[in-house]
Amino acid sequence: MLSETRVSSKYQTVVPSKVRKEHSIEPGDVLQWEYKGKAILIKVRKKVVLDDIKGIISAGGDAVESKKRVQRGGK
Repeated sequence: MLSETRVSSKYQTVVPSKVRKEHSIEPGDVLQWEYKGKAILIKVRKKVVLDDIKGIISAGGDAVESKKRVQRGGK
């Protein structure tokens, strides 16, 4: 087990510092929750910053595909 946190009475929890550091999680990033059988997989989607948008514009090509790529975290 990497780490554990407790869920508060308002169903909130904290991302452990080791996880935040290893995955460069910052305020504004989105955590996506996926079900895998009885397990839950959490993926990080980085917030889009101005430099990301500049990269889309300068790259040209299909704007819809570029937006989808950024939303997937650049993959």
